[in-house]
Amino acid sequence: MSCRHRLISRAARTSRVVASNCTGSFPLAFAGLLDGLPATTHWEDLHDLRARFPNVNVVGVRWVDHGHVATSAGISAGIDLALHLVWKLHGGELTLATARQMDYRWTREGDNRAPARPGAEL
Repeated sequence: MSCRHRLISRAARTSRVVASNCTGSFPLAFAGLLDGLPATTHWEDLHDLRARFPNVNVVGVRWVDHGHVATSAGISAGIDLALHLVWKLHGGELTLATARQMDYRWTREGDNRAPARPGAEL
C-alpha cells in the first residue's frame, strides 16, 4: 500500500464519513475501505474498478452510502451524494437551503439506484 493509501486508511479511522466522487473510488479501494462493500464510480470506469478490485461489489448506480463510506458516479451524482450527506449529518433545513442556494433541484427521495447513465451496465 502506498503512503497516500495509508494516509487515506488512517484518516478513515477518525472520520465520520469518507466519501468519493467519480474515480475517487479507486484510492478508497486501494486503501481497502471498499472491500466487501458495494461501490460505484463513473460509468466509463465501472469495468476497470471491477477488474482491479475483485473484493469490491461494483454497481452501476448514482451513489452508494454505507454510513462510514460513500461513493458516487459522476459530477451530478456527487452533488446528490453530497446533499444526501448534509441531510444525514446536519438535517433537512440546511440541506434544502444549500440546494436552494445552488439553484439545484434535489429531493431526499432522489433516485440513487438509477443507472449512472442510460444503458449503463449494472
